[in-house]
Amino acid sequence: MPCGEDWLSHPLGIVQGFFAQNGVNPDWEKKVIEYFKEKLKENNAPKWVPSLNEVPLHYLKPNSFVKFRCMIQDMFDPEFYMGVYETVNQNTKARVLHFGKYRDVAECGPQQELDLNSPRCATAERQTFYCVPVPGESSWVKEVYVNANQARVSPSTSYTPSRHKRSYEDDEDMDLQPSKQKDQHSCARQAGGLGGLHWCGEPKRLETEASTGQQLNSLNLSSPFDLNFPLPGEKGPACLVKVYEDWDCFKVNDVLELYGVLSVDPVLSILNNEERDASALLDPMECTDTAEEQRVHSPPASLVPRIHVILAQKLQHINPLLPTCLNKEESRTCKFVSSFMTELSPVRAELLGFLTHALLGDSLAAEYLILHLISTVYTRRDVLPLGKFTVNLSGCPQNSTFTEHLYRIIQHLVPASFRLQMTIENMNQLKFIPHKDYTANRLVSGLLQLPNNTSLVIDETLLEQGQLDTPGVHNVTALSNLITWQKVDYDFSYHQMEFPCNINVLITSEGRSLLPADCQIHLQPQLIPPNMEEYMSSLLAAVLPSVLNKFRIYLTLLRFLDYNISDDITKAVEDDFVEMRKNDPQSITADDLHQLLVVARFLSLSAGQTTLSRERWLRAKQLESSRKNRLQQHKCVNGNEL
Repeated sequence: MPCGEDWLSHPLGIVQGFFAQNGVNPDWEKKVIEYFKEKLKENNAPKWVPSLNEVPLHYLKPNSFVKFRCMIQDMFDPEFYMGVYETVNQNTKARVLHFGKYRDVAECGPQQELDLNSPRCATAERQTFYCVPVPGESSWVKEVYVNANQARVSPSTSYTPSRHKRSYEDDEDMDLQPSKQKDQHSCARQAGGLGGLHWCGEPKRLETEASTGQQLNSLNLSSPFDLNFPLPGEKGPACLVKVYEDWDCFKVNDVLELYGVLSVDPVLSILNNEERDASALLDPMECTDTAEEQRVHSPPASLVPRIHVILAQKLQHINPLLPTCLNKEESRTCKFVSSFMTELSPVRAELLGFLTHALLGDSLAAEYLILHLISTVYTRRDVLPLGKFTVNLSGCPQNSTFTEHLYRIIQHLVPASFRLQMTIENMNQLKFIPHKDYTANRLVSGLLQLPNNTSLVIDETLLEQGQLDTPGVHNVTALSNLITWQKVDYDFSYHQMEFPCNINVLITSEGRSLLPADCQIHLQPQLIPPNMEEYMSSLLAAVLPSVLNKFRIYLTLLRFLDYNISDDITKAVEDDFVEMRKNDPQSITADDLHQLLVVARFLSLSAGQTTLSRERWLRAKQLESSRKNRLQQHKCVNGNEL
């Protein structure tokens, strides 16, 4: 383990050391960041940092150094806090300067009081993000992260908490009798006079304990507390994340890896109860924060912990089998990437065989599924997203578990996914679009608040006759906009705000989908297993874990490869297009050419080729011809249905 465990268990002590050396000189803040950057560069150091994704909260020491892999679900208003404050000893009158950064509660020793009038006090600004675990994160991703993390903690380790885990009801009845806690409470309450109530009329709250906890019985919500996860059934902690530097670099739905100081001080809950009681005595016209807003922005710290960020990194992907950063330049020089590229052909062949079996022996559909899984929006021309490749897999057997098990296969291959069962009931009742709740001043999540590179599988085989009501129509429109424009229009009541996205959408249906798609491929099963569950389970069991990991690396890595078309090939494609139009003007349109170029792009990348060759162009034409012929044959057999 890296030497000097203090940076893991007592990061604020490290910060105190730099603060004491440099005083109010702002250089100490940069030195703190550089110190932790260097520490994390040490051999395997990140693996020793406990992660809130893997370690239960009550096993972690308060104020220890932790990490968190998450998505920004909402951004709250910026807030003021006391960056530097001074305390006075009541007996000796000795004055001590403290830092407020990376803290929720002002620290006071016995017999100390805050001197709020000291000229050495300084306020600073920080931003608060509401972060949730990555929506739809696959179980295999979690397992790899858990196995890699060496900060194994249990009640018998050094991370054993100083207090036992309590229920949220017990938090309310907790009695802070020890003198140390009472002193801290008293000091924090004084700070709260400056930071909370007296300034609640300001647009930005000036506060020491910037976000404080409230008890569950005052939430006016059914238990459990609404953590605002976008997808149903999600687990893991939500966190209030305090960001001190470069918060303008981040936006809603970004996926981050955070390193910082964990704050779960029980005093936060006590302070917020007092703040709530005191605010009830104020004129409502003088206080901008409603009770609902305080409730949402200041949940119990035991339920929604705070992380004070020292280092934050935006993640391009969450595949733990690959290096975190896969920029174009780094991909070329990375030994791992270059060595994997040498064995790309056999991996592709094995993946094609695996997906062919999953698609009941249909190798053409398996080819298109590979192209779909590596597709990504690589740029936007005006409003048009280039690189999206939504596939409609029609011909799926109705009243069968095929689509459910196909989704299970995809889950084992991609880092994040979600299966939307498109029933009349779901379309009418589920919330697809995130909307702004102005009373609570928060963004209420919806199913389509997903991070980039999520695989969304829409199962249309479950759709039966029925009537869509107004919310259902809006949900269908939202799905269509997502597929066509790769954007979701969040509802802000008085207006809509576009949030661009990059979501891979696969639609499984019996006939042609009701939703738009870039490509329809009609499934032609070569076999119908008598027991679908047994067939799919044995298929997964037959694949070695090492081979499955290669599939996962393959599908993530190819999204980040650069791609171009040489002038010679561009000229050849243009000539080919003119020749095809000359022979039969109706045979190919400009849209067909665009589709061909997209297929050729991902066909080339699937073979590890970053430029289009004549051979790949001809192969793309062959695939498209086979796909269209199959659709035409199905139309002849089944009338007008496609």
